Amino acid sequence: MRLRPYISCRDFDLIKNWVPDERTHAMWCAKRFGFPIEKDNFDNVLSELAVKYADCPFVATDDNGVPIGFFCYSLNIETNEGMLKFVIVDPAQRGKGVGKELLRLALKYAFDITKADAVQLNVFSENTAAVKCYEGVGFTEKRTDVDAFGLENEMWDRHNMVIKRQ
Repeated sequence: MRLRPYISCRDFDLIKNWVPDERTHAMWCAKRFGFPIEKDNFDNVLSELAVKYADCPFVATDDNGVPIGFFCYSLNIETNEGMLKFVIVDPAQRGKGVGKELLRLALKYAFDITKADAVQLNVFSENTAAVKCYEGVGFTEKRTDVDAFGLENEMWDRHNMVIKRQ
């Protein structure tokens, strides 16, 4: 697996298909993007987050250069903490360790290149597979916001998880 910057004209058409329904979409991005995902909206939101937080979108590729994962990363200079957002893996690749490998590479980038002291992310408690994946690479719960997000008749808790440089 390799990481490279997200290139909209190359990568969007694959990534949009990784989010098949509204529930998956909400778990992934908390409705920050429209559903179904459209290129202009996706690119505009990424651009806004780049300006506001210095978020940088990345793709993880297989050995043939085919995107199999996506995430955004930013570093808060004041706290020296990184933030991962919008972590997603191609559904065809799930259950194969791809998510953990993507996270390990993202953390290597965060700790070795940006020199972050810690990296955070947020995940909804209903997204049990993601929680397990994050715990599997060493993230621990920092805090939980109860009933932080609503979808139809459900309220979801949001876990803020963190991993510190070793």
